[in-house]
Amino acid sequence: MGLLTQLSLLITDLDHTLVGNDESLDRLNRVLDRSRQTLGTKIVYATGRSRESYQDLVTSQRLLAPDALIAAVGTEIYLDASETPDPEWVSKLGINWHREEIVAIASRFADLESQPHSEQRPFKVSYFLSPSVVAAVVPQLQELLFQQGLDVEIIYSGSKDLDILPRGGDKGTAVQFLRDRWQIDPIETVVCGDSGNDISLFKYGTERGIVVGNAQSELRLWHELHPVNYHYLAVANYAAGILEGLKYFRFVE
Repeated sequence: MGLLTQLSLLITDLDHTLVGNDESLDRLNRVLDRSRQTLGTKIVYATGRSRESYQDLVTSQRLLAPDALIAAVGTEIYLDASETPDPEWVSKLGINWHREEIVAIASRFADLESQPHSEQRPFKVSYFLSPSVVAAVVPQLQELLFQQGLDVEIIYSGSKDLDILPRGGDKGTAVQFLRDRWQIDPIETVVCGDSGNDISLFKYGTERGIVVGNAQSELRLWHELHPVNYHYLAVANYAAGILEGLKYFRFVE
């Protein structure tokens, strides 16, 4: 079979990717904890949740303590157990970000329903949007924002969540930022996800990517349209899918 590849960095989404089945989560945690102890593997959670919402999840799920938390769809990075976002990342995202103007333009669309205050972050403006009107609303919204010189990303996921972020403020660029800081090779890096806001995890670099078996249609479609040999669509769901992918890429036995 040959030698195993060193797993230096694992980045995973939380809801419906890492979290979803307690038994498989415990099994994967044991594997990752052993890898952390023997190889120094760094573990990063990349979630759409705010840091506060992540803390709520920690109280109900048995999660390993991460080396970093990428929160709010990539717009916030917390290193170790810090309660303060990484200042260098904050500085990068602040360039040409005009939150009030974005909100004002979005308010013209009756179909955009503002998400709760807890989901509105300094570099993230979030709405609910029905999938039946996405094809009509998003291009118009993009055009109006572009006309005002607002360079942003619009991410739609889960058939309901629409997030407006600074350009380069998504999960994928946050991963590149951390990988560069820690000087970790993409060959020794794994990213895992299940939904539309995880697409950016897979589209920038050559990290090994695991799409869990229960992935939503938007990520499955993207995976089908961008076939590469360093991405793997698992059969198993949730954490079991991650473990399946780690075995496929020869990171674990």
